[in-house]
Amino acid sequence: MMNEISGILSVIKPLDWTSMEVVRRIKRLTNQKKVGHAGTLDPQATGVLPVCIGQATRVMEYLVDSPKVYVALVHFGVETDSYDAMGQITETKDSTYVTENDVTTALKKYCGIFDQVPPMYSALKMDGERLYNLARAGKEVDRPPREVRIYQLKITKWSPPDVRIEIECGKGMYVRSLAHDLGVDLGCGAHLKELTRLRTGPFDISNAISMSEIEEACKGDTWKSMLFPPDFPLLNFKAAIV
Repeated sequence: MMNEISGILSVIKPLDWTSMEVVRRIKRLTNQKKVGHAGTLDPQATGVLPVCIGQATRVMEYLVDSPKVYVALVHFGVETDSYDAMGQITETKDSTYVTENDVTTALKKYCGIFDQVPPMYSALKMDGERLYNLARAGKEVDRPPREVRIYQLKITKWSPPDVRIEIECGKGMYVRSLAHDLGVDLGCGAHLKELTRLRTGPFDISNAISMSEIEEACKGDTWKSMLFPPDFPLLNFKAAIV
């Protein structure tokens, strides 16, 4: 009988891997039955991906709902159908007139709570069908805007036609849509060139581990020492004394 282990691995998702590929690899390496991730990252993105094992899968919903911090590289002058560098180019425009002050001013409207239209290339469902399946079939449907929240937003590097932005946001906020909308606001078009998640809930990239480290630890059967306890994401919750 399998000995079920409970805990959370804070993993750095490799580029070009899906979040589910990370889950499947860890499930195979650890020989555990219940494994799941807490917050999807696009294949072109890297950064922190909490992977819950055993009873820790019960706290996944709290991690998905927790604030996240990203560093995004936005490229001006080029629009794509997926709003990121993986998509097909749909339009190119002149962006040489855009200044850092223009970007700073344009970003102000996105601080706080606002409505955002999710991209067609997303895992959201419309009438039971994944939006990305419709997009791949060449169909575009109206997507109702969703209320999202950005807590902090700042430019960390200006190197036109690129700008690097650090974003702290709530659940459901698409950085790809933010990049696209920013390009629309400035009249030059834009897409998300790179994305790194620095933090999700209490898990920070500074103490996250790579897949190669996990693979080596599994060979030596020392991977359990890398686990955070199942209640780690809940330590800031108020206690209920019973």
